[in-house]
Amino acid sequence: MSDPVHESVSRQVLARVVREHAGRLAASLVSLLGDFSAGEDLVQDAVEIALRRWPAEGVPQRPDAWLFTVARRRGLDVLRRESNYRAKLAQLRWPDPSPGDDRLRLIFTCCHPALSRAAQVALTLRVVCGLSTAQIAAAFVVAEATVAQRITRAKRKIGEAGIPYRLPAAEDLPERLGAVLAVIYLLFNEGYLSSTAERAQARDLVDDAEWLAALLAGLMPKEPEVAGLLALIRLHRARDAARFDAHGRLVLLADQDRSLWDQQAIEQATALLTRAARAHRRPGPYQVQAAIVACHAEAASFAGTDWAQILVLYDMLLHLAPSPVTRLHRAIALRHVQGPDAALAELADLGGVLARYPLLHATRAELLRDLDRREEARRADERALELTANPAQQALLEQRLAWD
Repeated sequence: MSDPVHESVSRQVLARVVREHAGRLAASLVSLLGDFSAGEDLVQDAVEIALRRWPAEGVPQRPDAWLFTVARRRGLDVLRRESNYRAKLAQLRWPDPSPGDDRLRLIFTCCHPALSRAAQVALTLRVVCGLSTAQIAAAFVVAEATVAQRITRAKRKIGEAGIPYRLPAAEDLPERLGAVLAVIYLLFNEGYLSSTAERAQARDLVDDAEWLAALLAGLMPKEPEVAGLLALIRLHRARDAARFDAHGRLVLLADQDRSLWDQQAIEQATALLTRAARAHRRPGPYQVQAAIVACHAEAASFAGTDWAQILVLYDMLLHLAPSPVTRLHRAIALRHVQGPDAALAELADLGGVLARYPLLHATRAELLRDLDRREEARRADERALELTANPAQQALLEQRLAWD
């Protein structure tokens, strides 16, 4: 019988290795096998074997290479069915993490137009980025079962339709761009503020999102939305040093020490956004979101924030890409322009669709406190605390409740 503590450590290490390397491993196997389902299944098989063996045998010195070796061995049966399996086997090596575009090819494969947009994004986040169905469900604000069903159907369709593993032709890139950008954006969001209890943020996911966005920008330099997403990620990252306090609690924007912000990174990201906007004059959701973050980043203080301009930008964003979450963020801006009553009224229609979204309840709590409706505010914060698994968010909400 394995030691429970040792088993827990093994699972934590395995979870980290899967997050950091599953995408590269899957991309390498799919590239060599030419079979999406087989490559992805080999990765899952290797993970299941690790779950059985590591608690008893100990975590390998190179857990990423161990997973690859196991997947490679299990792939022998697949390769032996092909006449050129020896040549392919000779090429099958642990992938180089730095250059290469295997993961980008795999993302474009997952984002084939034969699949629905929701399925494209869910499949890519699961296979390429290594997110769990729970994390993806949190990003979509839908049930885990719904996400699992989308992924299963998408994988089956890729196999049945014989969708090729390759970057599409230049003329086909724009057709898939929206889904690819959505994947990178959601990957960044999950890394920037995790939906799981394991950690407050996941820098490895944020690093991956920025790397993929930069790789995509090199592939599609004339697409302003790609530049917009890259600028958005870099503007957010410029505030990293001020986002958490010494106790690991989340520090709200109003309370952040702006002297800790990376001003050079802010200037460079803003310049990237400005160049893209001027050169192409095709505004899109990611450019607008980046412009909103730039407004915050360029304000000398929270009190000096140009909330009227931010509200205009949210109106533009709602026109380009309407969503309940955008309406929620617009209401936060509205609070600073028209007051808490107007903002609270805007949230009234969102209670159904965002009922399980922690930020909705935390925002209501702030607005209710502004109106001195403290008991209602407390209940709203308690509901937000019930719904979030993120330890930094939990600590902040517990602190607010303790102050009441």
